[in-house]
Amino acid sequence: MRDPSFGRSLALFRAFLREQDDPRAAYELLARDAADQVERLVPLKGRVVVDVGGGSGYFTREFRRRGAHGYLFEPDPAELAPAGFERVAGSARTAVVADGYLLPLADGVADVCFSSNVLEHVRDPATFLSELVRVTRPGGLIYVSFTNWLSPWGGHEWAPWHYLGAERARARYERRTGRAAKHRLGENLFAIGVGPTLRHVRGRDDVEILSARSRYWPVLPGVVTRIPVVREFATWNLLLLLRRCP
Repeated sequence: MRDPSFGRSLALFRAFLREQDDPRAAYELLARDAADQVERLVPLKGRVVVDVGGGSGYFTREFRRRGAHGYLFEPDPAELAPAGFERVAGSARTAVVADGYLLPLADGVADVCFSSNVLEHVRDPATFLSELVRVTRPGGLIYVSFTNWLSPWGGHEWAPWHYLGAERARARYERRTGRAAKHRLGENLFAIGVGPTLRHVRGRDDVEILSARSRYWPVLPGVVTRIPVVREFATWNLLLLLRRCP
């Protein structure tokens, strides 16, 4: 996979900064970008794509727009309400309320199993990854990205103050905005790291790593993930592209 350009990285960063004010534009851009990444490895037309934890369906809609059979599995029913998912993804029949630890799918049904910015929100990432592998056919693609805890955005809405402690950062956010923080460390946000995740994936015998890279960084994105300590801060968002082994 070729390295991303500065223009792409800048466009995504600008969209991210406007996410709170214009989430639709931000996530539609991110969905197009992710679909481009997948399509460089797997032609999407006619393929079965399983989107695990895809929220309101932006990724599922983009995969379907490109001719894939896209299905969304999301644990939060509020995200799949008619005013939410149907407006974004077109048909509630492509969405299922389901836990990513136990997907209601047979083994090997997906050509592509996709998960964007979900792994940092699960308590047991190893089990979650195993379920993504299980539902992917041999030779199929598994796309996983997540924001690692020590990256500048690791604290999500209360970043970068998470470097001073999660509780302090959350309290500062609530005091400054007057709103309750969406995330709580240890409840729906977890301190996942790049190094431990890479060691876990490399130790598996059911997947082959096609790429382990910074999702947004425009210069040699695969290099930074190889440097211990530095990668925990500089990766920002780790993208793993895996092939299911026979």
